[in-house]
Amino acid sequence: MIRLLIADDHPVVRAGLRALFGTEEDMEVVADVATAAEAVASARSLAPDVVLMDLQFGAQTRPKDLQGAEATRLVLAAPDAPRVLILTNYDTDADILSAVEAGASGYLLKDAPPAELLQAVRAAASGQSALAPSIVTRLDSRGRAPESSLSKREREVLALVAQGSSNREIGRELFLSEATVKSHLVHIFTKMGVSSRTSAVARARELGLIRSH
Repeated sequence: MIRLLIADDHPVVRAGLRALFGTEEDMEVVADVATAAEAVASARSLAPDVVLMDLQFGAQTRPKDLQGAEATRLVLAAPDAPRVLILTNYDTDADILSAVEAGASGYLLKDAPPAELLQAVRAAASGQSALAPSIVTRLDSRGRAPESSLSKREREVLALVAQGSSNREIGRELFLSEATVKSHLVHIFTKMGVSSRTSAVARARELGLIRSH
């Protein structure tokens, strides 16, 4: 059962998502909250598997309130953190990159078809990247070559992935928390345009980023 926490400041959106997930036998909404601060607190107390996080909460009236990207960072900083899937109306490069850099496992727009959203939740819950096709296209259009955009740490993580190391083993080797390792993997997947560890390794070998043997 995939336990979900919904964080959005629009009651109608929260109700719609509850109704959608309520039809799925493998999903359960454990709570829905209206602020980013409540999302952080509920993620820690309820231990959901996936948090659906909006990017902007009451931004027009309370611009100094905690917002989605920073809330995502705080959620993922906790031990045994859930996956965070951004679900928003905002699709600028700055919004997308802020979410990816915060460690979000996926980024979808609110006009995504229900089937796409359900697929993304399941992908996020299983540890895969869940970026909407339009977002992947947007990131690709930035023209950043994977071999130049991967950081030194990301290359180290990728090399250990290629050796078959688990997230925990990578964390021990590089003195990182598992949450940080997961965050690095999301960045790697996004930059390389892939959605799995296997695909990332194969692509890295094609590009000569890691050894092929």
